[in-house]
Amino acid sequence: MYHHLTKEERDQIAVLYAEGQYCSKIALQLGRHKSTISRETRRNMSKKGTYFSNYAYEKSNKRKPQAHKRKRIANPFIKYYVEEKIILGWSPDIISGRIKKDMPGLSVSHEAIYQYFYYEKPELGFFLPRRRIKRRPKSMQRKLRIPKIPNRIPITERPSIINDRKTFGHFESDSLVSRQSKTALNVLVERKSRYTLINMLESKTAEDTLKTIITSLSKYTPYVGSITYDNGCEFTYHELINQVLSSESYFCQAYHSWRREQWKIEIGLLEDSCLKRLILVQ
Repeated sequence: MYHHLTKEERDQIAVLYAEGQYCSKIALQLGRHKSTISRETRRNMSKKGTYFSNYAYEKSNKRKPQAHKRKRIANPFIKYYVEEKIILGWSPDIISGRIKKDMPGLSVSHEAIYQYFYYEKPELGFFLPRRRIKRRPKSMQRKLRIPKIPNRIPITERPSIINDRKTFGHFESDSLVSRQSKTALNVLVERKSRYTLINMLESKTAEDTLKTIITSLSKYTPYVGSITYDNGCEFTYHELINQVLSSESYFCQAYHSWRREQWKIEIGLLEDSCLKRLILVQ
């Protein structure tokens, strides 16, 4: 294994070099390869053409911080493509995926793009989705938080008869919130018929959500078989809902609420009696 020259070895090289010894003989005495000695004397020679061990040692130490730094994106074609697309609003992940199709034979990882912006082109950081020109320390980065909802049953254990939408009475619940108001909407969708119930919540709390779901489904109690939730804290009291409605509850994997169902929602506003109707499109 290769080891960098020590201060003592450089002192020996300085003495032997001053005596007029060739690199091959110096290498033999130090137990080093002759190319190591040749490279050392060539790179760390003083301006006067003399090798001094102290000067060589200081010069070597100054180069160390730059030794492992390399260009994040060396290819000029990739660099041009990345800069062009980021200005158009593309994210590094999209750029990394599209470049393989747009420029066959070339590729770049999303991490390399991020490092290129943060360390070489910080002005392009304004075009990143988060508009950050400096990367956050790891201690400040967002950590995976799993809500403390007791006795959650994962969606992977949901029976196939529910997944296939063969029977009526299996609902999915979600909350719609607004940044401008504390009020929220609780949405209940029956999986087979797409029958939808929408109720307003004064606040998106577990207590209000509990009351709203029970009130909404109480008249359908004989038919309610299960309710599938995402991992919002407003569904903490799902077990109380099960006791009242004699139902079962299932929860999506954290940060994968889209797995409940893949349906599009189109909201149509009706002027008739200020009624808002939700239209579900398969």
